[in-house]
Order: sequence, then C-alpha cells, then structure tokens
Amino acid sequence: MNLCPTFSGSRAPDPGRRSPPPGGLLARLCAVALLAFATGCGGTKEVKIIKLAHGLDPQHSVHKGMVHLAERLAAKSSGTMKVQVYASGQLGSERECLELVQLGGLAMTKVSASVLEGFAPEFKVFGLPYLFRDDAHKAAVLAGPIGREILAAPQSKFLRGLCYYDSGNRSFYTKRPIRTPDDLKGLKIRVQESPMAFALIRAFGASATPISFGELYTALQQGVVDGAENNPPSLHLARHYEVCKFYTLDEHTSVPDVIVISTHFWSSLTAQQQKWMQEAADESAVFQTGLWAQSSADSLAAIEKAGVEIIRPDKALFAARVAELHETARQDPIIGPLDRRIAEIKP
Repeated sequence: MNLCPTFSGSRAPDPGRRSPPPGGLLARLCAVALLAFATGCGGTKEVKIIKLAHGLDPQHSVHKGMVHLAERLAAKSSGTMKVQVYASGQLGSERECLELVQLGGLAMTKVSASVLEGFAPEFKVFGLPYLFRDDAHKAAVLAGPIGREILAAPQSKFLRGLCYYDSGNRSFYTKRPIRTPDDLKGLKIRVQESPMAFALIRAFGASATPISFGELYTALQQGVVDGAENNPPSLHLARHYEVCKFYTLDEHTSVPDVIVISTHFWSSLTAQQQKWMQEAADESAVFQTGLWAQSSADSLAAIEKAGVEIIRPDKALFAARVAELHETARQDPIIGPLDRRIAEIKP
C-alpha cells in the first residue's frame, strides 16, 4: 500500500486550494503519512491504528467527542480499530490537516464546515446568517436528509463527512463594545477562510481578515485585527478574552464542526469496519452535543468572571443588516435550493 499516494501522483483539482507545499513541509507531511494508517499485531489480532488530528484544546467538548468516538470504535471492533487523537495542532493547522486527509496522509480530522466550502459548495449554506430558527430546527436539519447529503458532497475531492459536532453560535468579541451593527464599521475582524464569512463581515461594514486560529491570539494582541467571531468555549479556552474584553452575543451564524475521513482510508475498510466507524461517529456526535450546552454556559461564566462584558444586543438589528445575503444565496443554483429546503423543515 502506498502510504503517501497522491504525493507522487496527481492531486484532486480544486480552484480554492493553495499551491503545493514546499519541500520541507512535503517531507513532514509524508512523515505523518507513514503513521497515518499503521497496522500492528496485538496477539492474534491485527489492529488498525487510525490518526485523528485537530487544532482545539483537549478540554474542549469537541475533543472529548472525538475521544468518545475512539472509545466506541475500539469497543465495537473488539480492539481491532484504535483511533489516536492528536489535539492542539500537533500535526498541523486545520487547513494542513484537511489537506493531509485529502491527500491520504492522515486518516481523519475535525474542521469547521466553513473550511469545507472550498471543497464542496454545499457547505456554504451553513455560513448564511440566522439560518436556523432554533436548536431544534438545526438538529432536525443536520440529522436529516439535507445534513447527510451535504456530508457526502466532498467525496470527489477525497473527503467524506462522517458526522456533525455542535459548535454553537458564533458571535463577535472585540476590544471595544459592539452594541449595534454600526459599531462594526471599519473594524478588522478575523474570519475563517470562507467566502460566506467574508461576505457576512462586509455586510456589517467591517473588514474580513483570514488568520489561522492558532495565530489569532498574537494577531489580537498586536492589533493586526480588532476582534474575531466564535463560540464561547473557543473564546474561553483559547484565552482570547485576555485581549478582547467585549463579547456581543448577536449569534449571527451556527456553523457546525465536521468529522472528516479520507476516502482513501474509508475505501480500505471492510463493510463491517465502515459500519463500526459510522456508528461510532454518530454516537460521538450525540455525546458531544450533550456536553456542549454546559460547556458554553461554563465558558460564559468564566470569561465574565475574568472581566469580559457580555453584551446581549437586539439580534433583529443584526439580522436585518445581513438579510440580503439570503436574497443573494437564493439565486445560487446550489445554495438557493438548500436554503429554501432548510427553511421549510419543521422539527
């Protein structure tokens, strides 16, 4: 088996992708690839060692969900399939891990749905502001046919979505208070590498600045950006509240996280192993969702105790300012039908 298959062959066409990595990085990626799908012997059993990498803190509920996935898969497979979870960017940034998965050098990763927009345009729908009416509506969409359809969309790019993890609602945190949409005018706001995120920030009159999450603390500290937008646990665990003392709960988007597996690796599994993997992922999603609400409440309490002002604005003002994004999306042949179908779903 070629452990670094597409390094020596062609890579998937993707107009949104960066140029190939330089030689030093390429060597590092191949080194990771040698560990990606290791197989060992445990007594008389052949054991698959599966690497799953991500950029979040080990205390994050999303990381705990992945640990639960590993536990459930080991139990279902009687110890013949073992997931090793690498947190905090140990194997690279979110984008680098996703590229490793696409190339076949890493089995699995966790990314925001926003990052997948460059690989499958269907994921752009999650970047639309105020897409879900409430948590019950969101759960119905993600667990239903639309959610499964979107997970399958990037397979032509060698990526397969296994399940969604709850990533809550994204709101603005800044160095000065944001009480109305007008307060965002002229600010530099960090965003993910997402066309929908860029459009959202521009609609508020701010400047969208893409920066990797691992570099964001320094960028905030040095004034490269004036603020960012994310959920409470990410703000808390990344300690961005030490720099940004205002958190405005406008809750403009609810972009889920996605557990992604390489189709190179998926196709190497037997039908039974694929069944175990999917079941373990689905069970971990339920487990992680159960942790999320408490994690968000604890994070809000912690940052407020640390001196952050929690601002609860009139969300209708923010929704009105970005309503045009839905009107534009409805003209898109892919996003438009998805937006309409989501609006019609009743939990």
